Amino acid sequence: MDVSPPATAPWTRRSLLRLLGGAGLTAGVGALAGCSRAESPQLLACRGTLPAAWVKALPSPWKLRSFDDPAALLAGRNASAGLLQLSDGWAQRLSPGALAPLAVAPLLDRLEEWARPVSRLFAPTGAPTLAFPWSSSPWVLLLRDRPDLARRAAEGWDLLLDQSLRGRLVLPSSPRVVIALMGENPERLRQLRSAALASDDRDGLALLLAGLADAAVVPRQRVVPLLRRDQRLQAVLPSTGSPLSWSLLLRPAGAPADWPRAWMAQALAPPLLPRLLAAGWVPPLPRAELARALEGFPAPVASLLLPPEPVLARCQDLPPLAVAERSRLQALWNGASPAPVAS
Repeated sequence: MDVSPPATAPWTRRSLLRLLGGAGLTAGVGALAGCSRAESPQLLACRGTLPAAWVKALPSPWKLRSFDDPAALLAGRNASAGLLQLSDGWAQRLSPGALAPLAVAPLLDRLEEWARPVSRLFAPTGAPTLAFPWSSSPWVLLLRDRPDLARRAAEGWDLLLDQSLRGRLVLPSSPRVVIALMGENPERLRQLRSAALASDDRDGLALLLAGLADAAVVPRQRVVPLLRRDQRLQAVLPSTGSPLSWSLLLRPAGAPADWPRAWMAQALAPPLLPRLLAAGWVPPLPRAELARALEGFPAPVASLLLPPEPVLARCQDLPPLAVAERSRLQALWNGASPAPVAS
């Protein structure tokens, strides 16, 4: 069937507006056009937080709307915002009434059981599902031209305290992540903080790739594409595990009633799943499914994307903190501030 447009369109938008303008209706047409655009449901995400191959498959009339950071994304919500892409840390900052339940039980049934708590944003069992946890990422140690440290991977996160990394190490900007990595020993935390070149999630990799740092602690997702093209880099996920960061799709309160369920399901199966894995995104699928999708991947990359089961079991979520616990950790962090440098 030929669905190509006619060689000459009988009406163009300009000619229609010119005709209606004489009747004083131009503003009305423009308003209607604006309403039409506004009614297209939007997926709100920060740049780089969704796989390009998955975004390309987003069905019409859905549109992607990109933001520089999560704060701008949350401030930019409007009536057309149908889905939000956020990390679990940012999702936990939303007020209880800011999200609507997300009926994705068939998708959750395909995931590992340990993804269930985050789908409720760590509320008790029986609470509504508010998120589709489509990817998880442990924090890893990325090394540049440091095979000596990579050979000592069995030392785990203690590698961060190696004297050779003093002034050559980039840490996460989140104190909670750093405490989860190193424990609650104030002296160890103080030693680590005094050794750091920077605490920077956003630009830490740039410091490493520019040769200003030898090591950076970053989410695994950001590491995998680099490993495949830069032989100077090695990634270490210690056998003791690490904190997990989650990528979530959420439905804002008042969003359109429907959402692209079939599109969401595409992330969990070939042909899209291997492409997501190659870009570093790992859905919490059963181990056998991930192993099949990783066939043909380089062994070091495959083992990073699918660590041994005991290691993965030691990777821990960071659920919301009670006020007293948050205050306690803040006091610990403040007390571990590096001593001021004498002038």
